[in-house]
Amino acid sequence: MTERKPPGVGFESWVDKQIRDAESRGEFDRLPGAGRPLPRDVETTYDELWWVKRKMAREGISVLPPTLALRKEAEDALEAALAAPSERIVRKILTEINGRIRDMMFKPPPGPPLGKKPYDVEDVVRQWRERRAAGGSDA
Repeated sequence: MTERKPPGVGFESWVDKQIRDAESRGEFDRLPGAGRPLPRDVETTYDELWWVKRKMAREGISVLPPTLALRKEAEDALEAALAAPSERIVRKILTEINGRIRDMMFKPPPGPPLGKKPYDVEDVVRQWRERRAAGGSDA
């Protein structure tokens, strides 16, 4: 049991004595994590959801605002369209993502602006054809 601070003794000097006594008894030897840096997620203010954030980081889960998630999906869709094996698939990929972009443009959710407009399907199909021609294969 921890002894009580004697009356008349300054709190700081009493705490310092407790620490020195524990060190001399070896109570700080071989503690888990000794010699390693503190985890980076240690914050100076208390966060009620610290455990949720740590679990999400450990599981590799991230949650983006809807506009940022759609921006990423749009970029991935464009890459997929440009690498598609047929013009029909290029058009299908772009039609689907353009529909989602238009929906978000007319019903914006909270968060940062989308910053994307629907793709020009004919322009992307032209780029797709040029890539196919440069690569030596045709659709």
